[in-house]
Amino acid sequence: MRTDTTFKRAFNDMLEIIQTLDLGEELPSENALRAQLGVSRTTVRKVLAGMAARGIIISEGHRRIMRKQPRQKERYPKEETLAISEQVETSFMEWMLRGDASPGTEINETELARKFGVATTIVREFLNRFQKYGLIEKRQNAGWVFKGFTASFALELFEIREMFEMRSARLFAALPDGSPIWKQIQVMRAAHLELLTDIDARYQDFSELDSRFHRLITAVAPNRFIESFQDVIAMVFHYHYQWNKRDERARNEVAIKEHLALIEALESRNVASIDRACRLHLTSARETLLRSIMQ
Repeated sequence: MRTDTTFKRAFNDMLEIIQTLDLGEELPSENALRAQLGVSRTTVRKVLAGMAARGIIISEGHRRIMRKQPRQKERYPKEETLAISEQVETSFMEWMLRGDASPGTEINETELARKFGVATTIVREFLNRFQKYGLIEKRQNAGWVFKGFTASFALELFEIREMFEMRSARLFAALPDGSPIWKQIQVMRAAHLELLTDIDARYQDFSELDSRFHRLITAVAPNRFIESFQDVIAMVFHYHYQWNKRDERARNEVAIKEHLALIEALESRNVASIDRACRLHLTSARETLLRSIMQ
C-alpha cells in the first residue's frame, strides 16, 4: 500500500476517533492511537500534524486536545484510501454495474488488467475471491463468465441483509449507557444533518455515508461472517446508488431522513419503534435497488 494511501486511510480513521471526544478532551497517547489505527508511530505523528494544521487539535505540552469537531468534507475521498486490491474491486464493480457487462459475458483477465491498470495476477486473485458471491463463475478450461446482477440475486441478497440488520438493530435496546456506540451514533446523526443541510451540492456523498451507517449498526453484534457478507452489500449498494442516476438527489434525501428516523428509534431503545423504523428503511432501499435493475 502506498504511503499516502496509508496516511489518508489513517487520517479518516482518526476523524472517527476524534468525533467520539468532547471539545477540550485529551486524545489517547501515540501508542494507543498506533494500536487503534494499525499504523506506525511515524504515520500517527503525520496524521496528528495534519489534524493540528487544520485546527482540529492543539498541543498543550505533551498533551493533544480536541479543539473543534471536524466536518465531513475534511475526510479524504474513499477512492484515495484504497489499497490496490480494493481499487480492483472498485473498478470491477463499476465495470459490472455500469452496463458494460451482461449475463453470459466472458471475462478476460488480461483485458480487465489492462483496463484497470494492474497486473493480471491481481485481477485473477480478485476473481477467485469474488466468485463466492455468485455474480461470476469459473468454467473449467474456459475462463470466467459473468452470471449477471438480476432481480433474483438482489432479492436473495436483501433477505440476508434484512435478517442480520434487523437482529443487530434490536440489540441497541439492550446497550448500556456507557457504550461507545452511543457517541458514534451521535456523530453519525451530525454527519447526516450536515449532508441534509447541503443536499443540493453533496447528494452524491450519500453512498459512502450509507455504507458507514449500516456498518455501525451491524458492529453492535460483531460476527466475522456478517462482516465478510457486509463487503458485498456495501459494494452492490454503493455502486447501484451511483449507477442509477434517476431522481438520485430526491432518493438520497429520503434515505437520509429514514436514517435519522432510525437513529431516533435506536436511541429510544424501544424495540417496537426500532423494528418499525428499520423495516421501513430496508423496504425502501430494496425497492430502490429493484427499480434500478428493472429500468
